[in-house]
Amino acid sequence: MIRLLEVTKTYGTGTSALSDISLSIDKGEFVFIVGPSGSGKTTLLRLLIRDMTPTRGTITLNNVDIGKLSNKKVPQLRKQIGVVFQDLKMLMDRTIYENILLPLEMAGMDHKEAEQKVHKILTQVGIEEHMEKFPIQLSGGELQRAAIARALVFSPEILLADEPTGNLDNTTSWEIVKLLQDINKLGTTVIMATHNLEVVNSLDKRVVELEKGKMTRDTKKGPSTSSGQDVKETKHVKKPEEKEDKKDLEKKPEVEEKDSSINLPAGRQDSEQGKHKQ
Repeated sequence: MIRLLEVTKTYGTGTSALSDISLSIDKGEFVFIVGPSGSGKTTLLRLLIRDMTPTRGTITLNNVDIGKLSNKKVPQLRKQIGVVFQDLKMLMDRTIYENILLPLEMAGMDHKEAEQKVHKILTQVGIEEHMEKFPIQLSGGELQRAAIARALVFSPEILLADEPTGNLDNTTSWEIVKLLQDINKLGTTVIMATHNLEVVNSLDKRVVELEKGKMTRDTKKGPSTSSGQDVKETKHVKKPEEKEDKKDLEKKPEVEEKDSSINLPAGRQDSEQGKHKQ
C-alpha cells in the first residue's frame, strides 16, 4: 500500500531530516513511529501527504508515485489520507459541527448528505453531544476526538496521527488510542507518531524507530506459532553515530523538525489555535 524506497529529505540548511528510509506498510496495519524530537517523525508524515517532496527516493501509494502527482491531483491524494495534526488546527470561531462539515462543503458534497455524514462520524468518535460547542469549550481529549472526526470525513484509507496523546493525561491518552484501534479494526491503516513509550510498549503493534533521520528499528508482529504465541520479527538497522553517548544524541535537536505544521487540505487554518488549547 505505502512504499518508501531510499527516501532522503534534506532541508536548505543542508541538514538531512530523513536519510535513506526504505519502508513498506500494508493495508490495515497499525504502525507506531517513535523517536526523540528531531528524529524525522513529522517530516515523514508530511512527505506522505505530499506537503513536501523527498530530495531523493520515491514514495508510492497503491503503486502511484505521489512525488510525480500534478498539483491538481494532490487534493485527491489527501482525501485518501486523513491527518490528525499535532496542533489540531481547529477553527476557533466555528462549532465542532461546523469544523467537521466545512471540508465536505468545500468538496462540493450535497448539504443533506454532508450533514448525515457529520452526525455519523461524531457519533463514532463519541462527541455528538458536543457538536454545537466551540473548540475552546471542549477538554483536550474531546478536542482530539473532534480532530479525529475531521480526519475521517472522506473515509480515508489511511489515518496519520501526529502525537495525538502528547498533551493528555494517562487515562485520556488510552481512550484516544482505543479509538484509533477501533478505527483500525474497521480496515483503516493507522500510522501514529508518538513519544508515549508506555502506550507503545503495552500494545502488540509494529514499531518503526527513527533516530537523527535514520531508521534504527522495525519491529513487526509475525505469524503465530503452533503453541499460539506470537512471533516478533525485528529488523535492526545500524544506529547513526553509534560511538556517541545516547544522552549526547538526545541533546542535539533537528532545527527543521521543530515546525510540525502540515498544510490543511481543506478549510482555514486558525493561527490562534495554540492559545486556546486546554
